[in-house]
Amino acid sequence: MTTTNIQAAIPTAARVHRFTYAIRNVVAEAQRVEAAGTKVRYLNIGDPVAFGFVTPPHLVEAVDRAMRDGHNTYGPSAGIAPAREAVAAEYTRHGFPVSADRVFITAGTSEGIELVLNAVVEDDGEVLVPMPTYPLYTAVLAKLGAKTLYYRLDPSHDWMPDLDHLRSLVTPKTRALVVIDPNNPTGAVYPRETRRALIQFAEQHGLLILADEVYGDLGFEGPIEPMGLLDPDAAIVSFSSLSKAYLAPGWRTGWMAIGRSPRLNDLCAAVRKLADGRLCSTVPMQYAVAPALEGDRSHQVAFRQALKARATLTVDALRTMPGVTCTMPTAAFYAMPQFTLPKGKTDEDLVLSLLRTTGVLCVYGSGFGLPKESGFVRIVFLAPLDELREIYGLMATFTAQYLQ
Repeated sequence: MTTTNIQAAIPTAARVHRFTYAIRNVVAEAQRVEAAGTKVRYLNIGDPVAFGFVTPPHLVEAVDRAMRDGHNTYGPSAGIAPAREAVAAEYTRHGFPVSADRVFITAGTSEGIELVLNAVVEDDGEVLVPMPTYPLYTAVLAKLGAKTLYYRLDPSHDWMPDLDHLRSLVTPKTRALVVIDPNNPTGAVYPRETRRALIQFAEQHGLLILADEVYGDLGFEGPIEPMGLLDPDAAIVSFSSLSKAYLAPGWRTGWMAIGRSPRLNDLCAAVRKLADGRLCSTVPMQYAVAPALEGDRSHQVAFRQALKARATLTVDALRTMPGVTCTMPTAAFYAMPQFTLPKGKTDEDLVLSLLRTTGVLCVYGSGFGLPKESGFVRIVFLAPLDELREIYGLMATFTAQYLQ
């Protein structure tokens, strides 16, 4: 039967409107600019493969072999045993002893973070999140109906956490502390004393630490030790993946390691229950986890060298632009420069004007939780050096006019 009367649109849930995801949202305008004939330089998403970095062949071969060997069925909810065992051994080697039964293989780090937040945060709960932050955290908390408590990272002190500000925020409803180190979006790496202070604070207030360590292998001077090394009995869950340091973002293969403290036994059970509800993460790609962690990592040496060269070029170029300041990152592939905005302008105004004028696409700092009038922008510096020089030339010409 055909319905001829006009009916109202199907309503959507309010939670959808409680968050935005700026890293992806800016792409719609970039596509319009591109359709109008301007070449767009996409410096918004941290995908090394999109910029010519190649997934190590032995990992591709492992996945190919898994598919050809028939590993295309559903797998265990927590992940296949060889992958879980390899992750546990990796953490244990680096001073954070973890057993394989406390490791979960997930659809990227993002799914792992969502599973843990769902397991520990009530509807009216609070989570301490760095500002600026990776916006997945605020998106998940918005969907849960929970509250984000932003603690400040200080750009005048190399984007280190403001511990006094952190201490002023905690309440009886606070459940967890997010630590992104090495940091996205700033590229900062925290010294041991800062990490110890964060652990001490969390332990004092009975908080779970979500240690987002996706960029741990991409410190410019070498791999960064896991936070759990400093206190293996603290309430810490560490997250990482194949996406960044192993150059396989599209595989959506990550993991979480839940610390050995008996205080986390209930969390393990809750995560296992939630993981059962989504069946499993992509099975063939899990067969690359053990080869990645146990095999040849020489690609990371070259990758770190390439990133350091790009970071140096980026910061040097930005600092020559009048009205622009930038802290030197020490890991990953992000820089967070600050632009002195014209009166009445926001960071989003700046990003959109830069895009429409030059085709260079960055992400405005307010998309990471910063005040829109502060003028911060995140730049992904994965493009080849010659292309980056060209891009920064375009930005210099633009800023000379826009910031005057």
